Order: sequence, then C-alpha cells, then structure tokens
Amino acid sequence: MRKIISFMHMSLDGFVAGLNGEMNWIKVDEEIFDYVGKRISEGDTALYGRLTYQMMENYWPTAGDKPEASKHDIEHSKWYSKVHKVVLSKTLKDESLANTEIISDNLFDKINEIKQQAGNDILLFGSPRATHSLIQLNLIDGFWLFVNPIILGSGIPLFVDVKDKIKLNLLNTRQFTSGVTELNYTVERQ
Repeated sequence: MRKIISFMHMSLDGFVAGLNGEMNWIKVDEEIFDYVGKRISEGDTALYGRLTYQMMENYWPTAGDKPEASKHDIEHSKWYSKVHKVVLSKTLKDESLANTEIISDNLFDKINEIKQQAGNDILLFGSPRATHSLIQLNLIDGFWLFVNPIILGSGIPLFVDVKDKIKLNLLNTRQFTSGVTELNYTVERQ
C-alpha cells in the first residue's frame, strides 16, 4: 500500500504559517532545493489542500518558461506538469484541470482508494487544513519536516485536535547550512 507523507516547513515552536498564512520566514536555498528535488522527483502523486493547490497552480505551470527561471524552477515546473495532483476541496470544481483529481467528500474512502493504487509514496505538500483532516482520519503515514530556526509565537500549528497519541519512528535527520533541520518520521502502526 502506498503511504501519505506530509512534507512541511515549520517553526521550532510547531507553526507552519503565520496567522494570515505568511510563509516569508521559511528558509529555502539551493542546498534544500536540490535535496528536496531529488526526493520528490521520484514521486508520481502530489496531494494538496485547495489553498496550497491554487498557490502552486498560479506559479508552477509556467515557472520554468520564464527567462530568469532558476534550475530549480525549470526542474520543479516539469515535475509539477507531469505529476498526478489530488486536491482536497469542498469548493473547487473539476473543470478540465490537467492531471488533477478533486476530492470533496468521503475523504477516508477516497484517499484509501488512492493509497491502494500502484505507485510511489504520495507527498502531501504544505496544506495545513488538509493535513489536520488527514491526521484526524489516521491517514498520514509519515512526516517529512523541515524545522526552521525561528520561533513564531503564534500562527497555524501543524498539529491540532489530535485525539490519540501518534507514535513515530525517526528514519533520519539532516542539518542544512541555513540552520534548517530535516526530521523524517514514519507513523508507527500497531
């Protein structure tokens, strides 16, 4: 069975965005782009909440075509155009969205159907509200976290309304020169 891995940047105090969704505190550089790019290039399915999907859709389809496009922009734009996208949204309509599937109801059953299909791990990019929903349904199998060297004090937390303990197994860590630390966990299933 395929696994859903939550890929998230977060502050040391557990926030994934500011109160208004600000992410200008996230440190990304070529070292992180290259590292993340290698891992996601193997992925064939990306999972998003509506807001994150719309943000991605407004940038990535043409990012690699711009004259000032970086190596990362070109590579990620190519990957984004070919990856199968699954979007969790009650308001977005599936109006000829290229290579995109919208899930608006029966979340548990529909996500489990996707997990049963052949393919690689499913990466859940950002999307705090979608992440909260999937955590509550016990559908996330791992956390790929990039802890930024900052304390926000308030914002949108990664974990909310967690009803039961979630035991994790640490797969690996990595320290980047920017001060960001990667923590890669799998969820321990009983």
